[in-house]
Amino acid sequence: MTQKSKKIDEEALAEAYNRALSLEKSGNFDAAASAYREVLDLDPEDHGGASVRLASMGRGETPLKAPDAYVATLFDQHADVFDNVLVDQLDYCVPLLVRQRVQALELGPFKRVLDLGCGTGLTGGALRDLAEDITGIDLSENMVEVAHEKDLYETLYVAEAVDFLDDNEEAPFDLIVATDVLPYMGALEALFFGAVDNLVPGGLLIFSSETLPDETFAGHPFMVGPHQRFAHSEAYLRDRLTATGFEIVEVTDITVRMEEGDPIPGQLVIARFL
Repeated sequence: MTQKSKKIDEEALAEAYNRALSLEKSGNFDAAASAYREVLDLDPEDHGGASVRLASMGRGETPLKAPDAYVATLFDQHADVFDNVLVDQLDYCVPLLVRQRVQALELGPFKRVLDLGCGTGLTGGALRDLAEDITGIDLSENMVEVAHEKDLYETLYVAEAVDFLDDNEEAPFDLIVATDVLPYMGALEALFFGAVDNLVPGGLLIFSSETLPDETFAGHPFMVGPHQRFAHSEAYLRDRLTATGFEIVEVTDITVRMEEGDPIPGQLVIARFL
C-alpha cells in the first residue's frame, strides 16, 4: 500500500521560514539553523532551500545539489521579470560571453545544440543564428513558457538537467551549453558523464561557474557560497572534466554577475569530448 505524502502545514512553514530568515539576517546563525531544520521537517522536499541556507551558514553539510523543488520554485516566482532583473540589474552577460568565445575560437556553426537550464532563452537567443536546431530544458515550467513565447527553440522540455541527459534517446548534440546552471549543482560527475553520453565525438560542452578564493575552499572541491549558490574550484572542474573524457579548450576568468554591488567571480569553460 502506497503511503500518502504528508500535507504541508503552510502556515507553520511560513512562520518557521520567516523566523529563520530574520534570525539569519540578525547574525544569530545557531538559532537560524534550528529554525531552518524546523522548515525541513515541515517540508522535506525543501521548496525554500533551507538545506542550502544551512550549508551557506556553515551549519549543515554541503548538499550534492540544490533541491529540485527549491530551484523550480525560485525560478517560477521570477520568470516574468527574470530578463530585466538578471540583465539590467545584475549585469548578467554570460550568454553573450559564450557567443564571443565561440566566434573568437571559430567554433561552429552547430547542427544540434542543447541548452541546459535554458531559463527564458537568453543563451538560446545569443546562439540562435549559429545553430540549425536548439533544444532547451529547464526545471521551471514558467521559465519554459516565457522561452516558448520567444520562438527561439525547436524543442523545449520541463526537466532536470541530469535526468534529461540520462533519459534522452534523440540524436546526440554538437554543443551542450549550461549557463548559470552549476551554481545550483555541487557534485558534477553525473552532469559531465551525461554530457558525454549526449555529445557527438568532438562535440563541445560550454558552461559557466561561480568560484571563491582558494583559501575559502580550503581544499573542498565545491561549497555553498554566501549568496546560497554553489561555487566550484577551478582545480575540481579541470579534474572532473579530464576524468570524464574531455579535453579542456580554455578556461576564462569572468564576472558572472553583480550581487549587492559586488562582482561575482567565475569561469567560462569550453571543453571538447574526445
